[in-house]
Amino acid sequence: MTTTLSGPAIAPRNGEAPKRIVVLLHGYGSDGRDLIALGQHWAGDMDETLFVAPNAPAPCAINPGGYEWFPLSGDRIAGRIAGTEQAAPVIRDFLAALWEQTGLGPEQTVLVGFSQGAMMALNVGTAMDKRLKGIIAFSGAFIPAPDFADGKFAKPPVLLVHGDSDEVVDPQLSHDAEAELKAAGFDVSLHVSAGTGHGISPDGLAVATAFLLGQGV
Repeated sequence: MTTTLSGPAIAPRNGEAPKRIVVLLHGYGSDGRDLIALGQHWAGDMDETLFVAPNAPAPCAINPGGYEWFPLSGDRIAGRIAGTEQAAPVIRDFLAALWEQTGLGPEQTVLVGFSQGAMMALNVGTAMDKRLKGIIAFSGAFIPAPDFADGKFAKPPVLLVHGDSDEVVDPQLSHDAEAELKAAGFDVSLHVSAGTGHGISPDGLAVATAFLLGQGV
């Protein structure tokens, strides 16, 4: 059975058809209402942009009021590999439907994710034939698609943001992501927020805003 994602959205503030899309992928146990707050923050400066924050496909095992892109596993590494592989087609189908509906495409789209959503944004966004406008990953990790090493995919610009006191997702994982993506030829930058745990600090948000504006969002 096909899984169709849905969640809150913010239409372009100018009242016209969107010229760009920012897709916001929430973290484990959360939902689209949480991350659409980023869209509310950005919308004032990006009035031609559609912001969409879909709920993940499955109810969260430990928080029935929220959702998960994939379940947590005792073996975090193996669980993330299996989980991203299972969830990626659902996100790709969501993007394809969104592009068909709006008449836009990857080159007008930025993927933004937090935590588990950041893992999905990086996994999906670095394994596409056409180049996205960009990827922003807050407090995440890079779990490459199975054929990422073939080097055949488009290479969008990537911003990684992580708190140095994150107790949920090890900040070293963003350093590792930076190294792996740079080695693969990506234009990638990493911002580390001092004294920040598993969340988005004002300085991290400011860096992400500058990245979006720099990409013409």
